Amino acid sequence: MPLGRAREPFSHPEWLYEIKWDGFRSLAYVHKGQCRLISRNANQFKSFPALVEHLPAELRARSAILDGEIVCLDRHGKTQFKDLLFRRGEPRFYAFDLLWADDGDDLRYLPLIDRKLRLRSVVPNHGERLLYCDHVDGDGEKLFRLAVEHDLEGVVAKWKSGPYLPQEPSSWVKIRNRRYSQWVGREELFERERGGDPDFWGWDQCVRACAANSGV
Repeated sequence: MPLGRAREPFSHPEWLYEIKWDGFRSLAYVHKGQCRLISRNANQFKSFPALVEHLPAELRARSAILDGEIVCLDRHGKTQFKDLLFRRGEPRFYAFDLLWADDGDDLRYLPLIDRKLRLRSVVPNHGERLLYCDHVDGDGEKLFRLAVEHDLEGVVAKWKSGPYLPQEPSSWVKIRNRRYSQWVGREELFERERGGDPDFWGWDQCVRACAANSGV
């Protein structure tokens, strides 16, 4: 799901809010002990072998397709993008959506809040490499203030009832912390490595193809 943009934080009872993790957006395809990590450009990440090995073992399901972010965290739980970029830290996967599940259900048509409940059931409470991206209900402004206070990239606002389907405007919106210190001196490097937000149509076709090939 691509992200729209908002210049200022907002609060709304029909929206939930998550921390914007500073890493590589990825789809994780897990099937019968095997895992593939696919980038926003539909390329396979091949430089995170430990993460690929650990995800199937930690996932509480034989097969699933997860949407999330590959990150490196410091001892305070903050993302360190350069450690990830230069492969200096231990990679982890923050999962924030579940698109397909063990029983072969296509969950993309469910409301986001229902998908997150299913996601919570398959992600361990204290995983080593697989982490659940929690959220707050309604109060996006408070979460954004905390993100700024703790020098995080920002927040993502998501419509609770939204399906994982193309729609305009997007039901996922990022609000960037303009004072985020890790942006300084790396804008060009950041854009070259991460690129723009994923094109939804290519992303959607990739989900379908991998689901079919993996037997999810």
